Amino acid sequence: MKMSSRTKALTYVVCILGVLLVVFPLYVTVVTAFKSPNESARSFLTLPSSLYLDNFQNILRGGDYWTAFFNTVYITAFVLLGNLVIMPMLAYAVSRSMNISRWYRILYYYLLLGIFIPFQVKMIPLVKLMSSLNLMSPTGLSILCIGSSTCESVFLYVGYMESIPRDIEEAAYIDGASTAYTFYRVVLPLLKPILATAMIKDGLWIWNDYMLPLLILNKSASHWTLTLFAYNFRSTNAIDYGASFACYCLQMLPILVFYVFMQKNIIGGLTAGAVTS
Repeated sequence: MKMSSRTKALTYVVCILGVLLVVFPLYVTVVTAFKSPNESARSFLTLPSSLYLDNFQNILRGGDYWTAFFNTVYITAFVLLGNLVIMPMLAYAVSRSMNISRWYRILYYYLLLGIFIPFQVKMIPLVKLMSSLNLMSPTGLSILCIGSSTCESVFLYVGYMESIPRDIEEAAYIDGASTAYTFYRVVLPLLKPILATAMIKDGLWIWNDYMLPLLILNKSASHWTLTLFAYNFRSTNAIDYGASFACYCLQMLPILVFYVFMQKNIIGGLTAGAVTS
């Protein structure tokens, strides 16, 4: 069915507005990062008269930035690796057992309930729990992020595994394969699209998260992540917008590279990797 000219025009208008909503904050961030404090005070929207690199140089010369950078990399890598190891195995056990076991079915719905609990409800109990366990550190935050991502990860993985034909696994069992061999050599290669999707989703969340680091790591500057580091470019009466936005630009680059590298793996066939050598 062909769209009318009015529908096409409305579609283009909505698309253009959507692009502007994404591009405009990015434009302001990049432009302000290359402005001197005087230029930033005059206008946020105008282009810089010249490339003012002192904002980036001041940040990169300081040791606090590199401490925050390595903390962020450590937390992100820890959580992604933990999720990559734990979540597919947990989801596989739930997916293949909940139709024959009432307890696995109860576990699955129990985990689903966790998706609907607002973060504000869990905020104070989480801080008290982490404090009592002496885990107010990057390692403690990493463990907390793995736990916090369990419900949504299981939901995504189980939904994807349900679409995988079980005949492939049954054929492996007939050939004498164990459950572990079937999972690692048959099922896991088929999970590449959802693994890439989950890693991108979790990577963007952890790298850019502000609330959990603020609650868990804000007591010590040596534990700051990049979001806390950028937030602290402010005083009681003023904010150094140039330094803040320069920090945001430096923060965006690694996660953009990660996204570009991983997003090509999202689109894949269901049977990708089913034929193993």
